[in-house]
Amino acid sequence: MTIKEVAELAGVSTAAVSRYFNGGSLSEDKRKRIKKVVEKTDYSPNAVAQTMRTGKSGKIGVIIPRIQSHSMSRVLTGLMESLEGRGYQIILGCTFGKKESEAQYVEAMQKGGMEGIVLMGTSLTPVLRSAISDCRIPLVVTGQNFKGVPCVYHDDENAMHDMASLVLAKRKQVVYVGVDENDTATGKARKKGVQKAFREAGLDPNAMPYILSDFDVEGGYIAGQELLKKYPKADGVICASDHIAHGVMRALKDAGKKVPRDVSVTGVGDSWADLITDPTLTTVSLYYEECGRVAGRHLLDLIDEPETTHAVDRIKLAYEIVERGSI
Repeated sequence: MTIKEVAELAGVSTAAVSRYFNGGSLSEDKRKRIKKVVEKTDYSPNAVAQTMRTGKSGKIGVIIPRIQSHSMSRVLTGLMESLEGRGYQIILGCTFGKKESEAQYVEAMQKGGMEGIVLMGTSLTPVLRSAISDCRIPLVVTGQNFKGVPCVYHDDENAMHDMASLVLAKRKQVVYVGVDENDTATGKARKKGVQKAFREAGLDPNAMPYILSDFDVEGGYIAGQELLKKYPKADGVICASDHIAHGVMRALKDAGKKVPRDVSVTGVGDSWADLITDPTLTTVSLYYEECGRVAGRHLLDLIDEPETTHAVDRIKLAYEIVERGSI
């Protein structure tokens, strides 16, 4: 069938049928008549032809660094909520931590007909900056604060400053377990926040006890074992993520240490697992779902109004310290 035949059967114009499929304004009567014909004939518009005719594919590209990340799934949930009412579909690309793949996906998604891109980035390498600058469609970054790029990000530095200040007020031998500083938010900004708290507590931030960890629980466990050897008198551990904190807690438990009697432990993320650890984990709650929703709305604004003056808005979200049993 053609769109013209659908229009004839429904007794409406072809423009009305086009508006029906593109989410345009339409009277309820016409919408019901078109829907009845579509359901009876099982008609669906040819996606390629529709894209060529309207310039719109109805698809948004999303680039993530890790599939198994709890925070990424929460951002994705919020993003899908914001796009759902507008009829957009998400095409997902995962870099598996390979930074060079981010720029490759940005280019590939443009060639693939995406109307916009949401990049859950890690670091702004020269190659990625060039790819973003050359991007011909709207693009929004989540979780990172990249200058000159539309971003929705968390207040990582102040969140970690407040968490570290809380631990330093209770403990004397405090260690920070962080991640690779090539990650601008989780690595660099969070470490900077902890160092600021150390400075305010009268301690030398450059001499801050520090262990480097991978992002996952196993990385946290290995970091915890290293911590026990390097800083055996540590009575407080500030971790850059919940996953790391869970691994550290396991390493402390295996070594006969009691949390929080002997050592306080904190994380970042407020994941569901924090409520089932023993003890429950003190953490920073970051509004991941809201990050996705705000990024989705911002991207849609850029798609609808490409010349908007808000094209490079950088939106910073709030946070909350959640005190539980581990401190």
